[in-house]
Amino acid sequence: MDKLIEIKTIEEFDKIRTGKTIIMFTADWCPDCMFVKPFIGDIVSANPEFKFYLVNRDNLLDLCKDLDVLGIPSFIAYEDSEEIGRFVSKLRKTKDEIQAFIDGLK
Repeated sequence: MDKLIEIKTIEEFDKIRTGKTIIMFTADWCPDCMFVKPFIGDIVSANPEFKFYLVNRDNLLDLCKDLDVLGIPSFIAYEDSEEIGRFVSKLRKTKDEIQAFIDGLK
């Protein structure tokens, strides 16, 4: 997940949602989140029109509650602060499923 920039505060979250942005919600203890780790860099590289960020839900639990992100890993896409799509569930996500979500945003 080296290609994702971690958001550590709500203030950062408010500032980064400019242009096309995708935020991945994760946690260090989450096995389904670790499943995504080997290929998330490929997804970031394949979609240069988006900026990719990461939120550790354990560090920003109130934000996750406000956004109704209860399952992880989950993804929310924004365009200039407006939500344009979400892939939010508690189920494991494959590379193809994540890419299909992003393709649906284009």
